[in-house]
Amino acid sequence: MNSIQHLIEIALEEDIGPGDITTDNLIDPKLKGTGVIIAKESFVVAGLNVAKQVFQTLDSEVIFRSEYDDGDFVKKGDTLANVEGRLCVLLSGERTALNFLQHLSGISTLVRSYMSELSDKNIRLVDTRKTTPGWRVLEKYAVRVGGAHNHRTGLYDGVLIKDNHIAAFGGIKKAIDHIRTRVSHLLKIEVEVSTPDQVKQALEANADVIMLDNMTIKQIKEATAFIDKRAAVEVSGGITKDDLKSMADTGVDIISVGALTHSARCVDISMQISPSLY
Repeated sequence: MNSIQHLIEIALEEDIGPGDITTDNLIDPKLKGTGVIIAKESFVVAGLNVAKQVFQTLDSEVIFRSEYDDGDFVKKGDTLANVEGRLCVLLSGERTALNFLQHLSGISTLVRSYMSELSDKNIRLVDTRKTTPGWRVLEKYAVRVGGAHNHRTGLYDGVLIKDNHIAAFGGIKKAIDHIRTRVSHLLKIEVEVSTPDQVKQALEANADVIMLDNMTIKQIKEATAFIDKRAAVEVSGGITKDDLKSMADTGVDIISVGALTHSARCVDISMQISPSLY
C-alpha cells in the first residue's frame, strides 16, 4: 500500500473512528459546502497534495483547488486552497488535512530559513533519521521542498557505521574492511568519528564519507585539513542555525541537522467552511 495513503487512512481512523458524532447528527449528508484554507502567518507551503488526498479519501468527488505549489512562499491572509464537496466531508476531514499541511509547511519553512544562512556557500545541508514515526517519507519530502537534501531514508539504503557499531565490532578499520565484503560496490561507506585519532583510522581504512560528530570548530578545521579531499566530510551534532556559516567555513562538504525535522513547529493555518448557496 502507498505509505502516504496508508498514513492518511490511519490519521482519519484515529480522528473519525466509527463516525463523526457531531457532524453525523447535525449535517444532512447530501448538503454541499465550500471551504477556504487560509494562511494565518507567512510561511513556505508544503503538503497541498496531501491535504487534497485527505478529503478525496473521504469522498473522491471533492474538488480541491490551489493557485500555489509546494515550495511557494505565502503571506498571512493568503488563500491557500478552495475546497468544494459534501459539507459533512469537509467538516470531518478538516482537522486531519490541516494537521498534515501545518506540520509539513512548518518543516519546509524552518528548512528555508536554514538555507538562507547558506545562500552563498557551496555546501549541502541534509536531514537525519530523527523523524516522527510513520511520517518519514513526508517529513523528508518537506525538507526537500524547503531547499535542503535528504540523508539516507532508513537503515536499508545507506551504510553508516556509528560509534556503537564500532564498539560492537572491535574498531573502525575492522568494521569498514568487513562491511565492504558484504555490501554492493555501488554503496558508499560512511563512518562516524569523534576524535582526531578516529579520523586518521577512518581515512586509512578508505572510508568514503567521514562524519565528524560533536567536534569543536577548531577540531573540524584540523580534521578537514588532514582529510584534504580524500573523503567527503560531514559534520553533525547539535548544530543550530547560528552555527551554519561558521561550520560552512571549515571546509566540510555536508552539514546534517536533526532539528530540521524534529524541532519544526506547525505553522498557523485555518479553514473556513460554509454551506453552498446553490
